[in-house]
Amino acid sequence: MKMSRQFPLNALRVFEAVARLSSFTRAGEELGLTQTAVSYQIKLLEENIGEPLFLRRPRQIALTETGERLLPKVSQGFDLLREAVVAARRSSSEVLLLHSTPTFAQQWLTRSLGAFQYRHPQIAVRLITGARVDDFHTEAADIAIRWGTGDWPGLVSHHLMRLDFAPMLSPALADAHGGLREPADLLELPLISPADPWWKHWFTAAGVPDAKLDTRTPNDFGVQTFDAAAAMAGQGVAIVNPAHYADDIAAGRLLLPFDLLCNDGRDYWLAYAESRRNVPKIRAFRDWILEEFARTQGE
Repeated sequence: MKMSRQFPLNALRVFEAVARLSSFTRAGEELGLTQTAVSYQIKLLEENIGEPLFLRRPRQIALTETGERLLPKVSQGFDLLREAVVAARRSSSEVLLLHSTPTFAQQWLTRSLGAFQYRHPQIAVRLITGARVDDFHTEAADIAIRWGTGDWPGLVSHHLMRLDFAPMLSPALADAHGGLREPADLLELPLISPADPWWKHWFTAAGVPDAKLDTRTPNDFGVQTFDAAAAMAGQGVAIVNPAHYADDIAAGRLLLPFDLLCNDGRDYWLAYAESRRNVPKIRAFRDWILEEFARTQGE
């Protein structure tokens, strides 16, 4: 049996309007239907139930006993549906699902989101972190902070910041080694996540193309945050984005031994689905974060 036969929602909507307005004509005007269409929907509902719902009298209609029993439940049902839709709209507009890479979330987002919340107190931010690229067609996400080249089909992308990289280590480890005079000196120390392609890129740019990185144990901590934490603990040299760790450099927890910064063409981008570019909560976050980066980069 078809669902429309089991639960004739359209016919019930027409029935509720006719009963409330006591008129087929006015119900049709409210619902944008002809009087013939209204009569047809009522006929379908009566056939579905097996009882007449209205007494047709000249210039007047009245509910039958069956109609009287049905009306309160139908009215209550539509009230509940309206409340559910309003609640869903409110939830959708007030909660921003924000996906981010773990390092960007820890080193920038969590330190700055308070300013967004102050400007938009009605929007709650739900932050989800992960290293993989989100699929906006299959996952619940409003906005994502991604690293890459910004050319993702179907998405609007805004450049946020460069994702440069360079070796960093604790000053204590550098002192224990007797100081670092040239890039090749780094090869005498443990390298954190040596399989990271950034290492090869940086050593080549530094004039050390034969760093023999493939001979090292291919440990991989997965994200910059963990690599930097290990470096601060004196466990080795990490290759990370110095801009994320400016406070740690200033506080003496990390050392940038050489001025050479590299970039492989992949930076941080704000991305969201093209089809949702005008959603108010997405526009609000986009405008705020772009203003923040324009302000801080202009300082």
